[in-house]
Amino acid sequence: MVLRQVLLAASSSDRVESVVRNTGVIRALAGRYVAGDGPEDAASVAAGLVADGLLVTLDHLDGQARDTARAARAVEDRLTLLDALDRRGIAKGADLSLRLSSLGLGLDDDLARRNAARVCQAAGDVGATVTVEGEEPATAEAALRVHAALLEEHPATGVTVQACLRGAEEHCRARAFGRVRLRRGHGDGPVAVTHRDPAAIDRSFVRCLKELMAGEGRVVVATHDRRLVEVASALAVLNERERDGVEYEMSYGVRPAEQARLAGLGARVRVRVPYGAGWYPHLARHLARRPADLGLLARSLARL
Repeated sequence: MVLRQVLLAASSSDRVESVVRNTGVIRALAGRYVAGDGPEDAASVAAGLVADGLLVTLDHLDGQARDTARAARAVEDRLTLLDALDRRGIAKGADLSLRLSSLGLGLDDDLARRNAARVCQAAGDVGATVTVEGEEPATAEAALRVHAALLEEHPATGVTVQACLRGAEEHCRARAFGRVRLRRGHGDGPVAVTHRDPAAIDRSFVRCLKELMAGEGRVVVATHDRRLVEVASALAVLNERERDGVEYEMSYGVRPAEQARLAGLGARVRVRVPYGAGWYPHLARHLARRPADLGLLARSLARL
């Protein structure tokens, strides 16, 4: 679809963003999938989800840190978020999705580790956890190395593995003792390191699930694909997994009925809540991959 390609291109266009960011239709759609601009917005949405019996992971949509000052501000944002969660009594059990690129990965890997360690310490103090987010293929290996270093002092720190990466199965095998969030990824990296074919990514996802379910750590199955959820559920039973050893993670505003269904069956369901001033690229990419929402956007724009 032409509109889908336009949106993918627009997600990285500062010029287009400046035009549509404050358009009422776009802002209304953003509210369905993004908690808001700041930590208080994210904490407020998280409180509502927790009240409904769901778990939450908070994901700040900030970009790559271009200097140490921006990396420091990213740390302060996470600390402010943790404080907001703690004041609402929902910090315990909450998770922070941490993009190391926003904390200095690429500038200085050790700087990123030190900044991440501050967030991990603060999270542990209030009963929350941290999960290192999957990075772009070019920096994924560096992120995994930083995560390994963090485990020495903060063993509860989780890590994201993207099934689209050709080394994903090996990464899962090596980390099956800890908490691993498994995502499909988008398969748009270099062919040498990334699966491009959606079916190949799905097969990699299943192979990774087998490795993780056979391990002793906690598995976070991050997908909206019901087929993959069913595969994960079957593998959990085959491997005699305890209920708290498996979580299903889905995005805020996406398939809420499925989230409620799984929770109603007794599964641990975690909702990823994105927030931050960087919501526009996130929303544009999301809409490009959601045909139903593309139709809604097209109809809305036609009425302007």
